[in-house]
Amino acid sequence: MAGEIPDLEATERAGTGKGAARAARREGLVPGIVFGGDKEPLAINIPFNVLLKKLKAGRFKSTLFNLKVEGHEDVRVICRDVQRDVVKDLPTHFDLMRLRRTSKVNLFIPVEFINEETAPGIKKGGVLTVVRPEVELVVTAGDIPEKVVVDLAGLNIGDIVHINDVTLPEGAKATIDRNFVIANISAPSGLVASENAADDEAEAEEA
Repeated sequence: MAGEIPDLEATERAGTGKGAARAARREGLVPGIVFGGDKEPLAINIPFNVLLKKLKAGRFKSTLFNLKVEGHEDVRVICRDVQRDVVKDLPTHFDLMRLRRTSKVNLFIPVEFINEETAPGIKKGGVLTVVRPEVELVVTAGDIPEKVVVDLAGLNIGDIVHINDVTLPEGAKATIDRNFVIANISAPSGLVASENAADDEAEAEEA
């Protein structure tokens, strides 16, 4: 089941064009447009501080939002572009695209690790090193998975978990073709240090 889709609240903008956009900016708003979905484009505004906070949080362009505009039905949207001031690098305009439930979209899905306490490598003192706490997947807008589950049961020190080792949610596909690493179980630093010392002693004896 999909996780909760965050709301993005906006107000309808009266009028279009540069004049209306400038007026919105003077009021501390960022003008934007919503397009697609077999409906007419809708001119909207979002408070500057709200949009800037979401941009700074990251992944704004790869997050599915539930757009709420008074007088209009809620709709799922994804950001397609954010224009910025060339000097101040602050948002001046944004484009949102409406999505059907069947639309395919790229989203970052969190990874959850299970059975860490039973993994032989962890029991021996190994450390779980998470390379990717999230993975970017192509998913269906109407059926977004809440998480990707990685089972660590049976893994030993030195074992590596690749994306191809994981069962992805139904209908989801990784955006990267190569078999990238998600996590590994590495030896504890003390063991690594002692092994390195042993190697150094062996080399010294050979010299």
